[in-house]
Amino acid sequence: MKIQSINFSKFSSIKIGGSLDVSILEDCTQNYKDCYIIGSCNNILIGTKPPPLLKLSKKYDYIKIENSTLKIGAATPSGKIASFCKKNNIANFEFLSHLPGTLGGLVFMNAGLKEYEIFNNLISIVTCDAVLDKREIKYGYRFTDIKNPILEATFELAHGFDTEKLSMFKAMRQNQPSTPSAGSCFKNPHGDYAGRLIEAVGLKGFRVGGMEFSSHHANFLVNIENGIFDDAIYLIKEAQKRVYKEFNIWLECEIAVLDIRYMGESSPLFRP
Repeated sequence: MKIQSINFSKFSSIKIGGSLDVSILEDCTQNYKDCYIIGSCNNILIGTKPPPLLKLSKKYDYIKIENSTLKIGAATPSGKIASFCKKNNIANFEFLSHLPGTLGGLVFMNAGLKEYEIFNNLISIVTCDAVLDKREIKYGYRFTDIKNPILEATFELAHGFDTEKLSMFKAMRQNQPSTPSAGSCFKNPHGDYAGRLIEAVGLKGFRVGGMEFSSHHANFLVNIENGIFDDAIYLIKEAQKRVYKEFNIWLECEIAVLDIRYMGESSPLFRP
């Protein structure tokens, strides 16, 4: 199996992590069962004890129109998809112009902006062990039950790229900080907003070491100055603890914490 050394302090959007060997998945004959797949590392916090990591080969970076559908490889960047759709007057993917990541990660977490989600126009996916129709997948707000590496996704094809939506999505992102982060730190609990809850317990702008809950948007954990994993974890746990104590709401991480000490259902990051 091909191995690539990646410096996560440069590669990840939150700019945390050391140089690690990452296996490159060329095909599904390789051993992938015990690995965690990373894409462009936009919603990932790499710890000091990470699990084995896997990244899709560039052979899965493609877009093609086939049988009146849109087929996209899971390693394809969101910006490339948005540009392709604009060039070819394809509708319903405008939101990807302001949503970083690669397609596999976007599908895995049903990424989106408010009601505009990647699953809205999904038909099926190809994984390492099956072709799954949308109806065979459990999914919801920033959630799917997909267990195996996603290689490709097929979407409904509709024409009419909407430039007005681009302006709307840009406006929706204007309150988000430009400082390095992994995107929204927590999922919004039902009927409320994680950012409001974090601010309500006094953590907006709160800093530990080089990490801070942004003063621009409290649900963004940002790397102000050479932040490290332990600082980030302290702030995540502090927010969960304070919000639970004050509101009896347990904030669930939207970012993926890749450290064997904080992974799994028994992790203190996933339950009170």
